[in-house]
Amino acid sequence: MTAFNELREMRRQRGGPKNVAKTNLRKADGRAALVFLAPWFLGLFAITLFPLGASAYFSLTDYDLLTPPTFIGFENFVELFHDTRLHQALKVTLTYVVTGVPLQLIVALLLAMLLNQGMRGMAFYRSVFYLPSLMGGSVAIAILWRQVFGVDGIFNRFLAIFGIEGIGWVSNPDTALWTIVLLHVWTFGSPMIIFLAGLRQIPEMYYEAASLDGASKVRQFFSVTLPLLSPIIFFNLVMQVITAFQAFTQAYVVSGGTGGPSDSTLFYTLYLYQEGFSNLHMGYASAMAWLLVVIILGLTAVNFWLSKFWVFYGD
Repeated sequence: MTAFNELREMRRQRGGPKNVAKTNLRKADGRAALVFLAPWFLGLFAITLFPLGASAYFSLTDYDLLTPPTFIGFENFVELFHDTRLHQALKVTLTYVVTGVPLQLIVALLLAMLLNQGMRGMAFYRSVFYLPSLMGGSVAIAILWRQVFGVDGIFNRFLAIFGIEGIGWVSNPDTALWTIVLLHVWTFGSPMIIFLAGLRQIPEMYYEAASLDGASKVRQFFSVTLPLLSPIIFFNLVMQVITAFQAFTQAYVVSGGTGGPSDSTLFYTLYLYQEGFSNLHMGYASAMAWLLVVIILGLTAVNFWLSKFWVFYGD
């Protein structure tokens, strides 16, 4: 008998009933895992991968939802560069992101620091301040916002107390976008909770050491709080930028689905909706969707690259 046959015989003899039972148990565990993971895989393919593939295909076609798509190559993407309304939508959306996100994070951080002082009723205030994040993207709040800043809205009535004559803030091209920016700032609850959790993780000894060195509260904020909180700020920044680019409901309701007045609230997602479902240019809308993906990926990559200059981790 060769050495190889001897080794195989020894291995066969070691494989007794116990090892067979373990093997069967592993197989049973593997089958059970597949059963429990099946809904997730189904969702991955049916809700994520299949729509992505379909959108990529439609972006290369002329498709109106009523007739079979016609392959036209990259014509939709070429048209993107010549679409003046698309340029306006990009301008409006970038203005909304650049102004709304920093203001929201500043308000969220200030309120988180206030709640971190250990006041009474902390759980109540935390819940109340979080509510805008839950309701801010709803149709009801957008309708309410439109009424508040209307000609006869509460805001103009408040201004009338001081003898100031108000205007139709949502119907004026110069102010309509800023009412939506204010609505975005009002939904500060989610980043505020994350900031509050980060502030709770900063050791008190750093502030005690800074106080012994004569640092004021302002100096402690810029030299202790901000550097140690920078990973949390970076996380909130990335997440809120992505969320802001996807804003739709507020602009749709406030403008009545038109993006007006004078396209001043024509968000990118709103224009995409108009092209895809109002004008039935689904192929062009799919190309717009992929352009939005590229823009968000690019800005996220830039944020990650810039983070090495201002984000400080434990190491």
